[in-house]
Amino acid sequence: MARTDDIARFYDLLDTLANRVGGPRKLKNCTGYMDWPDRGVYFFLEPGETRTDTDQQRVTRVGTHAVSTGSATSLWNRLKQHSGTGSASSDHPHGGNHRGSVYRKRVGEAIIERHDLQDDYPEWDERWASIDRDRSAVRDEEYILERRVSAYIREQPFLWVDIDDEPSADSDRAYVEQNTIALLSNFEDQTIDPRADNWLGRDSRSRKIRDSGLWNVNHVEEEYDRAFLDRLEEAVAETIPP
Repeated sequence: MARTDDIARFYDLLDTLANRVGGPRKLKNCTGYMDWPDRGVYFFLEPGETRTDTDQQRVTRVGTHAVSTGSATSLWNRLKQHSGTGSASSDHPHGGNHRGSVYRKRVGEAIIERHDLQDDYPEWDERWASIDRDRSAVRDEEYILERRVSAYIREQPFLWVDIDDEPSADSDRAYVEQNTIALLSNFEDQTIDPRADNWLGRDSRSRKIRDSGLWNVNHVEEEYDRAFLDRLEEAVAETIPP
């Protein structure tokens, strides 16, 4: 029951966070001109999916940024990578670069698997260094799928907490991210708040995504330190709307 209680506390903290910031946002409605905290942890929620026996939307992706010493990536920089290009992009409006966002890559993989598009996007999983063809041609071919990924991710409501510590693998942001994933993951553990049968992640190539119920691969098989909830509670109390 301890994990069940800890998950309930986690979602209570998200409810408090949502009240503090005026509710979840969607990337389609966000810009870099909003007053985002420099650093933080974000939580994507699945539209139409709620926790078992409650009306709370369920978290399906947890992430942070700048956990390597010296990294200057901001919270908005990371969110923008997931969101993709805007309408003003001259070459590929509303597209994106899945090679710069693991979240985009995983969502695209699942779309490919669900709709049997393997022959249309044979290089989706390849790094640029292993692709011999002209990059512009590959980008043109992948553009339609990049648009589909952008449309999916931009509709995901999300919340964030302000944790402005220095970039490090031992940062509080990394601590909160890793333990949140471990807490919510159903991978080889008791299934709590199972995902809907039509959740796109069920078509992922990664068993860790399919079984954990999260668009995360790292930390889904780990044990969590329940003390992270105290640090998260502090961060919620310090977060203000952008």
